[in-house]
Amino acid sequence: MTNSTIHWQTSHAAIWRSRQEYLRAVKHIDPIGLDDLLGIETQKEQLFRNTERFMLGQGANNTLLWGARGTGKSSLIKAVFNHFREQGLRLVEVEKSDLIYLPEIVDEIRDTEHRFIIYCDDLSFEANETEYKSLKSALEGSIELPPDNVLIYASSNRRHLLPETMQDNRDSGLVDGELHYADAIEEKISLSDRFGLWLSFYPLSQDQYLTIVDHYFAAYDGDRVQLHREAIRFTQSRGGARSGRTAYQFFKYYR
Repeated sequence: MTNSTIHWQTSHAAIWRSRQEYLRAVKHIDPIGLDDLLGIETQKEQLFRNTERFMLGQGANNTLLWGARGTGKSSLIKAVFNHFREQGLRLVEVEKSDLIYLPEIVDEIRDTEHRFIIYCDDLSFEANETEYKSLKSALEGSIELPPDNVLIYASSNRRHLLPETMQDNRDSGLVDGELHYADAIEEKISLSDRFGLWLSFYPLSQDQYLTIVDHYFAAYDGDRVQLHREAIRFTQSRGGARSGRTAYQFFKYYR
């Protein structure tokens, strides 16, 4: 593996580049803050507390943020990181296809003085993909204990990360009155079970969506009733998806 020569005192985030097998320092970090995220107060509090405990050297969990698209999963991870980065938290982003390099990445950062979140966005696997095995081993399962200075935060649209089929359910059944999952389901559930904290995200109600629109248009001095009509029409043109992402896209479209 190429020596990344990252100076973590001055570089707060890095992205794994698999072709050259090195960590590239991020120069322009997304500045999103916790106050920019609305409608997910419970999730914000839980991920904040988990990260705070991690920074204090207390018990903290690898975390899976799962649910509807555009609901703030990835933004929340970045916002929590931004809050704690001046306290020594560092972020390493790894693509799903590069999880096979996870052991090498962890080896490179495990003995540093900083604490690290390994961040994997849009994490899910198809039936023929095997990269999840490296992730399972990093979460739990290796003969070597995970380092105290590394946590994994992942976002996904799937709760169990792997696709479930009707055949999987047919192969499950009752044995002496107890439900026994088929081997295929056990394999799929065992991956997400290794995340100690699950945070669920759901589509916004119309009122929640318009509250976020108003947040982005705080300085708007026009007809707000008309603004709301246009914001609702914008979601309808996109299949009715109400989310923080849609609200921001409307803001860029309409301002």
